[in-house]
Amino acid sequence: MTLPALKRKLSEIVDEYTEKFDAIESEKSAFEAAGKKVSLATTIGGTYNRTRIDTGSLHAETMKMALLKSAWWHVYNGLNIDTIAPANDKKRFEQLLENPPPFTMTDIKDVFGDYVADPWGNILRGLAEVFAGLDPAYKSHEKVKIGVKGLPKRIIINGVKSFYSSGEDRLRDVLNALAAYQGKSLTERAEIQALIENGDALLNEWDYKDYRGKHIRFPARGVWLKTFQNGNGHLFFEPETLKDINRALAEYYGDVLPDCHEAKPEKKRESTEVSKDLQYYPTPQKVVDRVLDDMYQVKGDKILEPSCGCGRFMDALRDKGAKVFGIEFDQGRANECRAKGHNVLVANFLETIPTQEYDRVVMNPPFYGKHYAKHIKHAMKFLKPGGELRSILPITARYDHDLIEGMGFKHRWHDLPVGSFRESGTNINTTVLTMWQVEK
Repeated sequence: MTLPALKRKLSEIVDEYTEKFDAIESEKSAFEAAGKKVSLATTIGGTYNRTRIDTGSLHAETMKMALLKSAWWHVYNGLNIDTIAPANDKKRFEQLLENPPPFTMTDIKDVFGDYVADPWGNILRGLAEVFAGLDPAYKSHEKVKIGVKGLPKRIIINGVKSFYSSGEDRLRDVLNALAAYQGKSLTERAEIQALIENGDALLNEWDYKDYRGKHIRFPARGVWLKTFQNGNGHLFFEPETLKDINRALAEYYGDVLPDCHEAKPEKKRESTEVSKDLQYYPTPQKVVDRVLDDMYQVKGDKILEPSCGCGRFMDALRDKGAKVFGIEFDQGRANECRAKGHNVLVANFLETIPTQEYDRVVMNPPFYGKHYAKHIKHAMKFLKPGGELRSILPITARYDHDLIEGMGFKHRWHDLPVGSFRESGTNINTTVLTMWQVEK
């Protein structure tokens, strides 16, 4: 498909906005002068009678807001974000553009940066985000490799026939994500209604005449819908459509998937072997903030960050008043932490001697295979009775493995948004595990 692109440089659009913004007061004065001239043209000697021409009024602030919104929507439309953005992003943009920030190059890049730099990547992210929210199997990277048969051939959409539910919106999100990837037109309401009324309606191309009498040729979508009396629906994918989903997710997550098992491992991995350094993914600041968002009253707590990398969790926890300590195998990353004033032990965490002295452990262990489970088991030994561990893990820890449940600790999960580690070089889906000891 042809990816969208602005017809002008962003700098040129900003220059036009700035020029028109600076001219608002003079344009307002010109409008008022023209209105006064029109009014005088309907009088003799400037005498107004019972009939008076209303030439309207303008407020400078209203003009500025109209210009600001126009500038933002011009970029939004020019980047074709309505087509390539995931549903959640579109809702966020619509809310933002009701009260937009200043129109500067910095703000534009902050808001639309990924869509300028990598529009295709956002199409893939949109599809991954939609499907990950519908069935856990689409979050498991082992099931999206080319050629596997693990992907569900259908998804369940609740309330697809209910007028007051979000089922119809979710159905549209699925079809639009597929359409963007396949280079087809976005799904129109007439198609959604036809699909709900007749589950086979979108299997082939078909003609439609709208209320204006205009004929529209809708493409085949490669899906069919089975609805039930409770209002729910099962959306099934034709073989070629399922292949497209498979290809898109495999491209997004990458051909080499960090949390997949090696088909033919060269040797048996020792229990304390350090995971491949390629699996070091620094925790993005937004993820750090999300993971620690509900961690209150940590002032004075003694907190350990195993495999601390560049120490982003330690930075945030120190700002909250905690006493932090890190363990890191890589000398360079350990030095980076020390340069920020942190105490860090240079060692393989799995070979350290547990000391039951920490109130909390916060960690982002290597994503490779099931290696994370060894880190979790070892880290729990560092906690005081009643202490808490919080860890970022690949989504397969929740959906594909039973290692955590087998440890005998209480725990809860909270999935992170799709693409949370994108800036660190991986699209692997992630979740947050919180664990604490069961009182005997």
